[in-house]
Amino acid sequence: MSRLLAFVSAAAALLATPVMAQSVDRVAINGIIDQGLNHSQVMQTAAYLTDRIGGRMTNSPQMREAERWAQQQFRDYGLSDVRAEGFEFGRGWSIVRASARMTAPRPLDLRAIPVAWTPGTNGTISAGVIVAPLSKVEDFDKWRGKLSGKIVMISQPGTGSEPTEPGFRRWTSAELAERNTYNQPQYSPAAIRKSLETADFASKLDAFLVEQGALAWVRISQRDGGLLHGTGYTYQVGATPKLAGMELAAEDYRRLARLALTDAPPTLELNSEVRFHDEDVNAYNILADIPGTARGTEYVMAGAHLDSWVASDGAQDNAAGSAVVMEAARILKSLNVRPKRTIRFALWNGEEQGILGSLAYVDRHLATRAPSNDPALAGLANNRTWRSRWPIEPRAGYRDLVAYFNLDNGSGKIRGINAEGNVAAAPIFQEWLAPFASMGATSVSLRNSGGTDHVYMQTVGVPGYQFIQDPLDYSARIHHTSIDSYDHLKAEDLRQAAVILASFLLNAANRDEPLPRMPLPTQPTPSDPFEYPAD
Repeated sequence: MSRLLAFVSAAAALLATPVMAQSVDRVAINGIIDQGLNHSQVMQTAAYLTDRIGGRMTNSPQMREAERWAQQQFRDYGLSDVRAEGFEFGRGWSIVRASARMTAPRPLDLRAIPVAWTPGTNGTISAGVIVAPLSKVEDFDKWRGKLSGKIVMISQPGTGSEPTEPGFRRWTSAELAERNTYNQPQYSPAAIRKSLETADFASKLDAFLVEQGALAWVRISQRDGGLLHGTGYTYQVGATPKLAGMELAAEDYRRLARLALTDAPPTLELNSEVRFHDEDVNAYNILADIPGTARGTEYVMAGAHLDSWVASDGAQDNAAGSAVVMEAARILKSLNVRPKRTIRFALWNGEEQGILGSLAYVDRHLATRAPSNDPALAGLANNRTWRSRWPIEPRAGYRDLVAYFNLDNGSGKIRGINAEGNVAAAPIFQEWLAPFASMGATSVSLRNSGGTDHVYMQTVGVPGYQFIQDPLDYSARIHHTSIDSYDHLKAEDLRQAAVILASFLLNAANRDEPLPRMPLPTQPTPSDPFEYPAD
């Protein structure tokens, strides 16, 4: 009898905590699906960030409003330790109004936007144009003595292009399968040196144009179709250019360039009114927690960048990701989950200027890198030299963060996750995705993905992952452009993404063991050990 009782007891324990349930609690997922699909608030959150607040340039008044509002939302959800964590950034900047108009040989309003962190025109200026392509310091000599009193068109006009693929698309099964290829990381000292050589061109160009007596400069939009971007990077205190810069729609720019070759060269009228905001040079990451119950200081984390560019409302990039992160927080808190590990939610700042907010978090809480021994790198911003400095020096909290999940690829539904080369984590993610196969999420890719807020975590060996999302029209026409508005968000996709993110967070928080980590990175051998130094 005693053996029978022991067997029954053991069987009951096994049923209570089956092997599958240690990583996927499907009953909890039922609750997440119900809350995330039937009671979603993700689109209300996205609408407030876009229609109500608008473009959220780092340290702009709109971004300050977004920082305050997001913190209050987290508090209203019932999260703990809601806080703004600052890091040094630079100047705020915002557009009051701007216009561009051709006045000769005929009047025509043009599509234009000031380039971020350039000064205004101090009223309306009017002058002839000169097409003087300037993309490197070596171009300057050709145009010395020719630019005085002119509005300088600094871009090659090109001939335009027509799209050859649909602007809006979703991944096919075949395309997702092709993504599951391991892409070997590359380490090229020559590439690092080249990036440092070109990084300060904006300040050199400004100094040259001022010296030559130019009145302002204009550049061509990088996309056709009347789209504008306005991106610029001279945000540091003391680095503000002296000359106004504007971007023209590609078609408008080329018209001016063609007319400049005729007997009726154009006259251009510009007005750019902008404001700088220097009240606080710090930018702020927004953080909030659902406290853990059983794993000490360990935590899992989800993040998206809250900042955007200012040409439009920053909807797909990245109010979409921010709204999904906030919705995952709301879902989990509404279900009163009590995770073993703390679940932390992060809305990053300064991503558009170099992934600065998440790097500041890594540097402060997780790991830093030894100072550079190269005098040429002295004084450069942390993100400019981060990858070239060795060794990595873990901080006390290095192993506390056991998993980070990032959203920053527009409004498309989640189709899978990039395992970032972590072959030990890949089968775990396959298990976690299994409940969502009918929602289209099936793919685990070993490839590394870049360009967003998990990157600096990966560079120091912290498990950071980027989800695979349907591309929609993100890269084709939305990314950083003047039409990145609420209209291009897909409600069904964002609801699905929030459900999957909430599930991944709960799985990672409750898993008996932390997700497998990659080794602490050490200085790699160059991809080509026989590469000659650049001249």
